[in-house]
Amino acid sequence: MTTPGPTPATDPLALAVDRLAAGAWQQAHEIVQPDTSTLAAWLHGIVHILEGDLDNARGWYRRAERPFPGPEAVQEEIAAARHAVTARPR
Repeated sequence: MTTPGPTPATDPLALAVDRLAAGAWQQAHEIVQPDTSTLAAWLHGIVHILEGDLDNARGWYRRAERPFPGPEAVQEEIAAARHAVTARPR
């Protein structure tokens, strides 16, 4: 039996992705900032893309070990991050 993925009610990173999708990057930033995981680093990079701080975003993408997609791909990045958050084992 497969356990459902995390939801915003049970997982801070799922909540952060919801905030990113809504354009609420400040709220997402508060969530991801204390988390040291690679996944949180990716979300942190997306935060800074939405903020418009692309140099900072590049640094977070390096920490996440992901190629920097540029601001034009931010919606695809949010969708991919949502998939990664919900698909990870619990």
